[in-house]
Amino acid sequence: MTKYVITGGKPLYGTIDISGAKNAAVAIIPAALLVDGVCRIENIPQISDVTLILNILQDLGAEVRTVNRTTVDIDCSHIRNQPVPYQLARKIRASYYLIGALLSRFGSAQVPPPGGCDLGGRPIDQHIKGFTAMGADVDVRGGYIHATARDGRLKGSQVYLDIVSVGATMNIMLAATLADGLTIIENAAKEPHIVDLANFLNSMGADIMGAGTDVIKIRGVDRLAGGTYSIIPDQIEAGTYMAAVAAAGGQVRIHNIIPKHLECITAKLQEMGVSVVEDGDDLVVSRRGALNRANVKTMPYPGFPTDMQPQIAAVLCLAQGTSVLTEGVWDNRYRYVDEFRRLGAQIQVDGKVAVIEGVSQLTGAPVRACDLRAGAALVIAGLAAHGVTEIDSIYHIERGYEDIVRKLTGVGADIKVVITPDQEEAQPNVG
Repeated sequence: MTKYVITGGKPLYGTIDISGAKNAAVAIIPAALLVDGVCRIENIPQISDVTLILNILQDLGAEVRTVNRTTVDIDCSHIRNQPVPYQLARKIRASYYLIGALLSRFGSAQVPPPGGCDLGGRPIDQHIKGFTAMGADVDVRGGYIHATARDGRLKGSQVYLDIVSVGATMNIMLAATLADGLTIIENAAKEPHIVDLANFLNSMGADIMGAGTDVIKIRGVDRLAGGTYSIIPDQIEAGTYMAAVAAAGGQVRIHNIIPKHLECITAKLQEMGVSVVEDGDDLVVSRRGALNRANVKTMPYPGFPTDMQPQIAAVLCLAQGTSVLTEGVWDNRYRYVDEFRRLGAQIQVDGKVAVIEGVSQLTGAPVRACDLRAGAALVIAGLAAHGVTEIDSIYHIERGYEDIVRKLTGVGADIKVVITPDQEEAQPNVG
């Protein structure tokens, strides 16, 4: 069994470099399927989700060459349109981007339903609505999603999303890039990684306008050529380390970020009494006094991100007074609460609302990461807790955080990886 062992109660001091954005990388890499030639992608995070999606592309016939630790060259000139490997795709939610990319390039796709963290149902009805509007037939049989353009090539269309969906927005963008004519996505999501995907595609020759607003227009082109593109810094990784400083105390410079992407997180931490000072492409985060209670509701960007909900919960557990946390995106994001209670947190959940009574101190205990962001939140709680916290099922955390142990030890945390050779770690069903 591989686990993290954290001896908490140590303030954090130093600098943490932020890696490339996970949520951008897992869409931009499938987007390389649309490129007829070599594309170089820089600032790729070294995480297991990226490794999986690169392995899938190689299985489809792509040539992937590692240039350095954060840069790869991908050549999809000789890609094959074949079923995406089931066991690989079921370990990652972002596998659904392969539907839009393959459907756009070949007019058909066979992809398993998405896996990844278990946050409740992962319907892709809005994705399918977009594909259908562009002239595709979509059904599920034999454990695969089968999508086929009726005329061999998708047709531009107008798509109104019934809910603001990041995944659907990006998948429809991919599908529309090589479609015939103009596609308009209304009620589109506006997250930074949507803008990053549009910028990547445009740098390769696509014609996409309006990314970052609620109306995106994609005029299909005949082909994309090669080029070089660098992925944006990870908003959620940066927010996670900001929350870690808020919980554990100290002062840390968060380096290589886009401050605007973090404004919603910055504002909430400042409300809680944390100092956040912008310095160019850095934020200096410090906390020495008591934490104030706060109410937080997750919303689509530019609101407070759902992917930061468990991490801010860890901070609220140590705030003075009663805080209310409302989940506005996922139905099943509070599975971590029982683990927090093992550390001494006082949390009551009713549906999408969690009421958190702040405690003066958390106490270390054995806990389990039940998903990616919940695992990161347990790391934060462990850093602040008195005593030793052991976190198992850390494969969840490594899906989305590059070198988290090295980065935290670099700012004074006492965290290490421990391997117990006489036990076998239970493997995830869906990643």
